[in-house]
Amino acid sequence: MTTRQTVLTGTVWEERAGYSRAVRVGDQIFVSGTTATDPDGKTVGVNDPAEQARYIMELIRGALEELDSGIEDVVRWRCYLVNADHWMHVADVMGSYFREVRPVSTLYEVSRLVGDDYLVEIEVDAIAGSGERA
Repeated sequence: MTTRQTVLTGTVWEERAGYSRAVRVGDQIFVSGTTATDPDGKTVGVNDPAEQARYIMELIRGALEELDSGIEDVVRWRCYLVNADHWMHVADVMGSYFREVRPVSTLYEVSRLVGDDYLVEIEVDAIAGSGERA
């Protein structure tokens, strides 16, 4: 039997909507769409897509590490932007995390995200142990 591990952040939304920040089953890890929300529920980097992407990636890094994995194990990332003109700002941030890892990626422009101040949402899939540790 394969063990299922979850990472919870403790927000009211996880309970209400029934989701986890991340789930690991075997060596596969799935990190939910993540926004730039601080522990107090405030948006980080209002009007700054690069700052939001950096903050999100640190949240994602933390979730991966809780599941005994890391950025080096990411095999796919998806980014949702409310304005596709911001793609270069976000691409520079993503490149700083994934330049050596080279996962597949998809970028979407969406009409809006769950909060008015959110410009970016990112989700990742990883396979634990697949990357080269630094």
